[in-house]
Amino acid sequence: MPLDLAIVPVAGLGTRLLPATKSQPKEMLPVGRRPVVQYVVEELKESGIKRILFITGYGKSSIEDFFDVNHQLVKHLRESGKEEHLAELAFERNQVQYAYTRQREQLGLGHAVLIGEPFVGRQPFVVALGDSIIGMHAKSRIVERMIEEYERSQADVVVAFEELTDPREVVHYGIAKPRGPITNDIFELDSLIEKPAVDEAPSNLAVAARYVFSPAIFEALEQTDRGKGGEIQLTDAMQRVLREGGKGIGIRLPSTEPRFDIGNFESYFRAFVDFSLSDPQFGDGLRTYLREKLDSEEGVS
Repeated sequence: MPLDLAIVPVAGLGTRLLPATKSQPKEMLPVGRRPVVQYVVEELKESGIKRILFITGYGKSSIEDFFDVNHQLVKHLRESGKEEHLAELAFERNQVQYAYTRQREQLGLGHAVLIGEPFVGRQPFVVALGDSIIGMHAKSRIVERMIEEYERSQADVVVAFEELTDPREVVHYGIAKPRGPITNDIFELDSLIEKPAVDEAPSNLAVAARYVFSPAIFEALEQTDRGKGGEIQLTDAMQRVLREGGKGIGIRLPSTEPRFDIGNFESYFRAFVDFSLSDPQFGDGLRTYLREKLDSEEGVS
């Protein structure tokens, strides 16, 4: 059976992006011309995913509306002579099935994934966090490579990792402990350490928002106790799978496929600038404007 199913958790409250996220999901914030979640879905579609289950929550209905076909809007564009904008709605015709279920309580990422068990059943599946874009304009093969490695190695857990350039950043992430030296971008996982101290981090490889799981993850999640904040942590469940003899594989993101984490204003602003500068129509003009703006501010100072 092909691995063509993904869970996309989008139930988080986005508190680090308030007030922008008070009445709008952070996954719907624009990065360049498109909302964050559209890049995630397009990445999954290009990787062979045909079924996507969104784990939503309170105030997330705009995500469902976004992926619906809006016949009224299409009719308006045609009747008003604005057919040139119809191309921007081509994503509505993606050959992807969408399903939605709600996380009624904020009990963590692990709990959100566990909610998908009745939909997934005993199939392997992808998890892609809805607030992280991989690769400029989602031009990434990481999920495709992860699926290939899952099928080749018969792993229980395959995790994408990004290489942190600042070792002090390990305190914010789940960090890989490889099984032996890393000789290429694919390596076997010994364990995962959640937010270690700088001097205790086994590597500088941080979990990067993309996973492939066998159904074994559901049993591990059911047995995982609530941790900090009363939440069920996905990292704890992965650690349980590995501790009980499951096979784990890590894949390092190539430098050409960076992760854009839309989790706080600093990373969001940087992502917006990067994507806007690469816009084929407006990027050059924006670059000129920014250069002139920075030069004038330096002159004033």
